Amino acid sequence: MNNQHDETGNEPSPGSGGITPPHRIDRSKLKDAGILDAFSGAVSGIVKAVSPSVVSLIVHSSSGYSRMDLLGAGSGVVIAPDGYILTNSHVVHGADRIEAMFTDGQKMDAKVVGEDQATDIAALRVPASGLPFSVLGNSEGLYVGQFVIAIGNPMGFDSTVSTGVVSALGRALRSQDGRLIENIIQHTAPLNPGNSGGPLLDSNSTVVGINTAIIAMAQGIGFAIPSNTAGWVLSQLMSRGRVRRGYLGIAGRQYPLSRRIINYLNLTVNSAVEVVSIQSDGPADRAGLQIGDLIVEIEGKGRSNQVVSVDDLHRFLTEWPVNTPVRLSVLRRGDLMHFRVTPLESPSG
Repeated sequence: MNNQHDETGNEPSPGSGGITPPHRIDRSKLKDAGILDAFSGAVSGIVKAVSPSVVSLIVHSSSGYSRMDLLGAGSGVVIAPDGYILTNSHVVHGADRIEAMFTDGQKMDAKVVGEDQATDIAALRVPASGLPFSVLGNSEGLYVGQFVIAIGNPMGFDSTVSTGVVSALGRALRSQDGRLIENIIQHTAPLNPGNSGGPLLDSNSTVVGINTAIIAMAQGIGFAIPSNTAGWVLSQLMSRGRVRRGYLGIAGRQYPLSRRIINYLNLTVNSAVEVVSIQSDGPADRAGLQIGDLIVEIEGKGRSNQVVSVDDLHRFLTEWPVNTPVRLSVLRRGDLMHFRVTPLESPSG
């Protein structure tokens, strides 16, 4: 092909209809290039350090006739060199067999140490030692706007990585058993179901949350169970195989209080928990509670919690020692009464 020239014999200039010569970017004029390079290097370093501890979990269930069907998949993170793995309860619940696949291709059968549906946390263990592991950090130190990284290992592929910032703290989500999971971390690192159970990391490569992808159609929103919650659940599962929670032996629902009752009894709440059923010979039954009672407060040993919903009772009883009495303040036919109740361990944990 002959070179094109204009009437003067010169090569055409850009925009004159000829071919524009390649343009080299002058990086010295990109003031933020060094910052971006440093940021990329930091993310790459964190991923390289943590990825060996992130596993793919392949979950099977038995369909009879000695056949195992694929139930689902998710991620997990090794948090101790002797094989302990944290993941989501909803990832492994109902599994008959769980395979843990590491980034180097190694596969091991994992056993469930225990799970807690109320916080969507489960602990597994593989028969190995000296494994690469990640460190649980302190989620109490998180702040809105803080940089975070989500890592997963879905179906044994190379680790998937997404970055974002903490967008909100103190969120609450419903777990599969209906309880409220509190202090949830909301972040902008996109998640998919294969990332469920994988770690949320801070810039120090420490695990500040366990990602959970249980909300469908939540574009651009990620949620994680705080590492402090996960650590507390892990200690319970490792020592007892379950989380101990107290229960009162009642079913209740939120009940709005009339302004007349609030003013007459000088209450500071505008709703209470109405007792709609009572377990025979349960803690509440033994203490003398009746169907139709309205619980407005639960207290003990200097701790007091106003009760405006069933979640308030769950919150108190999760932290309260089992077999330790509490006092319930109850409205019954317009009168404020007090009952001493001793919570027992919930059969479901």
